[in-house]
Parts: sequence; structure tokens; C-alpha cells
Amino acid sequence: MGFDFADKKLFDYIFTGEFGIEKECLRTDQRGYLSCTPHPFLNHKHIQRDFCESQVEFITDVFNDVQKVESQLYSLHTTVAQKIADDYNELIWPFSNPPYVKNEDSIPVANFVGSMKNKSVYRQYLAEKYGKMKMLYSGIHLNFSFAEPLLNYAFSKSGVKNFTEFKNGIYLELAKKLISYTWLIVYLTAASPVMDGSFFSSEMLGKSKVTDYRSVRCGKLGYWNSFVPILGFSSIDDYTASIQSYIDKGLLKSASELYYPIRLKPKGENSLQQLGNGVNHIELRMLDVNPFSPVGIFAEDINFIHLLIIYLMSKPDYNFTDDMQCKAISNEKNAASFINDEIYFNGSYVKVGEAAKNVIEDMQSFFKGFDSNSINCTLKYQLDKLIYPEKNYAQRAIKEFGDNYVQRGIELAQGYRNKLLGEAKQNV
Repeated sequence: MGFDFADKKLFDYIFTGEFGIEKECLRTDQRGYLSCTPHPFLNHKHIQRDFCESQVEFITDVFNDVQKVESQLYSLHTTVAQKIADDYNELIWPFSNPPYVKNEDSIPVANFVGSMKNKSVYRQYLAEKYGKMKMLYSGIHLNFSFAEPLLNYAFSKSGVKNFTEFKNGIYLELAKKLISYTWLIVYLTAASPVMDGSFFSSEMLGKSKVTDYRSVRCGKLGYWNSFVPILGFSSIDDYTASIQSYIDKGLLKSASELYYPIRLKPKGENSLQQLGNGVNHIELRMLDVNPFSPVGIFAEDINFIHLLIIYLMSKPDYNFTDDMQCKAISNEKNAASFINDEIYFNGSYVKVGEAAKNVIEDMQSFFKGFDSNSINCTLKYQLDKLIYPEKNYAQRAIKEFGDNYVQRGIELAQGYRNKLLGEAKQNV
């Protein structure tokens, strides 16, 4: 199936897409402890809760322009920063890893009431199964969909009779390919090598720890299922049935408990039944909160992922075997590590940095014919991370936050709050 890259007309559409962000973060007091106050936005479409009461989730609208996504994220951060500063004198924690944590009892599970009470029941189940500490990891989910004009044009040339079948096939192919390359995204965007010792023991509270991981949450200490899911990609029915099989075996409570780097999502309610009616978009779940951005992510990294998607869709489709799926997950965990950082790539085990350089240089060759300054800059931005340590997020985080992690995090959070609120006043 896929896109026919031999068709030059396709390139009138291929760079279009739709983007949305879901970003988790924690609220903290001025001392660097988790907030114990109620979530201040109970009925806000874009500002919600995740696992615990002190964990804010920002949910943007869907835009066809990455800059618009980033702009709305800035606006939402400003709204929250102002509200929690005024009401509670609190801060938005700027890291994926949590600040000081006294103990599991100090982590307040999100308190949903009334018709939403089942959400709290589900979170209590997760707390008992995985432990509350791991539930504090915060990350960013990037939602992407191909623009309808691209899908419509490709469908018209495909020979497939049913549009939904064609669209599902496109996203199933993309999911396979992205899962095989999550190691690259993790390696280039990992930004969480430092933790407070209280994550491991209450006796280590206040003792900063530089871990063996570029991204703790994407490494072996991260938030994973107890097994490696093997999914079916031959059709959307095969895909949903493979997830349902783990629910039937009691390994998952629901599809939401599938902690997998890539998810296919339906429009509206996120259920397997709804997904069976057709894929709406794809969700990438491996992005760390970036402490070097006031909103936790840079547009340059989103633009790179978009280019990676285009590049991967130019490659031939393949059968995603059980072994390939296991290697893909292993590759991601190894890419998140400073120590065990060899991945299986092109038939052999190589250092992840070497593989990353190989892919980016191949992307440069692929996009060379487009003569686009923005594409060149986006790819160079990523390549520079492999060459210059000061441009690598994880290495920079160790240098700037490896000593006195929480106190430096408080200073950073205060600086971002002042920046956001100051800019908001100027724009009034």
C-alpha cells in the first residue's frame, strides 16, 4: 500500500500534516515537594489531570502548523503558571523526572468524582500494580495525522476501493516503521538523566543522582508492561484483536494499559471498538519533557519527527515479525541508556550514535532534491546533537542539573514562570 513516491504530484501534499500535543508535568511547592492542593482546573478542555492530583496534562488543539501548536502550548502554560502562582504559590516542574518525593503516601491519586469516579478507581489499580513512584514520570505525546488532501490523492491513485481500508493500511504501515525507529527519537530527544535520590529511597531525599540513562522513563527503569506486547499489523482487526487478547488473558485491564511507544488512535472515544471503525491519527509517546524549553518541547524536534515520518513512508513495507517487534522495544530501551547503548540496526549490533548518524545522513540525501533551507536546518539541528555535547539535551542536563537537581529545578521553574507571566503582561 503506502505512498507512491515515484509520483511527483505526491510532493504537492507530502509535507502537510496535522499535529497535537499532550504534555504531562507536575505541580510543586516552592521547596520542591509535590503539590498537595486540588487540581485548579476541573472543567477546562485543555488543562486536565493525569495519574495524580498534582500532575497537570496540557492538551492542545490539532493544527496544521507546528508553530501554532507551540504557541498554544505557551498560552496554556501561562494560564496554569498564573493560576497556581496566585492560588497556591506553586510552580510547574520542568523535568520528566519528579522532584522531592517523601514517600508513596505523599503522592495523591487524582480524585475524580461523580460520573468520572471510575477514572480514580482505574488509577488506584495502576498504583497497586506499578507503584506510585513510576506513575510520576511525565512525558509528552505527539499526535500526528496525514492531511486529508494527501490521503485523498494517494487513495485516488492506489487502486484500493475502500478509503477507510486504505487509510488504516497507511497508519498500520507507519506504526510499524515508527516503532522500528523509536530508538532514534529517544536518542535525539532524551533529556532526563538526573533524579532526586528520594525516587529510590526516602533516606536519599535531597541527594542528586546522575543515572545510567539519557531518559529514565524510556529505559529499563521506565514505565513498561511486564511483557513485550506482540501486535498484529496485517489489518486494523488484527491490530485490535492482538490487544484484546492481552486483556482477555488478564495481562491488561484495558487498551489504555498498553504502555507502548506508538499507538494507533481513533477519532473520539479511545476504545478498541471505536478504533475498529478506523484510525484517525498516530500517537508517539516517547518524548521527554525538555527542561531547556519553557513548555517542554522545541518545534525543531517536532519538525524532525515529521521529516522522519515522510522518510520512513518512502521505504518499502515489510512484515513486522515477532522478533523484529522485540528488537524494536529493546532498541528503544538501549537508546535511552548511556551504558548498554548498542542497538540492532541493519543486521548487526552497533552503537546507537553511529546508527543515528547513519539515518540522519541518509535523510539528508533523501531530502537533498527539495532544496529547502528549513529541511536542511532541521536535519543539521539533530546532527549537531551527535557532534557537540553542549547541544545534546541529556549531556547538557547532567552538566547543568547533575549537582543539586531539585534546587536548580526550582530556580529554572521560577525563571520560566517569570518569563511566561512577563511576556503575557507585555502582550496585554
